[in-house]
Amino acid sequence: PEPLSNQKDFFLTLHKDLKFVEPKNQSEEDEPPKVELKEFQPHLEYAFLVDNGKWPVIIAKDLSSNEKTALINVLKTRKKAIAWKLTDIKGIDPEFC
Repeated sequence: PEPLSNQKDFFLTLHKDLKFVEPKNQSEEDEPPKVELKEFQPHLEYAFLVDNGKWPVIIAKDLSSNEKTALINVLKTRKKAIAWKLTDIKGIDPEFC
């Protein structure tokens, strides 16, 4: 579908102002990010995508064991999609970080 006639110029102007930065190519086997684990509010906890305590993610503490397992399995299969650092986010200018 074509944009409305009054939107065409707006979108062209908007896109000219944006700066696109290519993300770094990373393999799934790259080293996990080095993070300092911190205390959370009582309803949150860390879970790890690898059994050795690496690749931490923050999840809700009140999930059942089955829900935690299912969530971790989904996150493991989508590990490349997770932005572990600000510089991993597509389109973010590293100078901004």
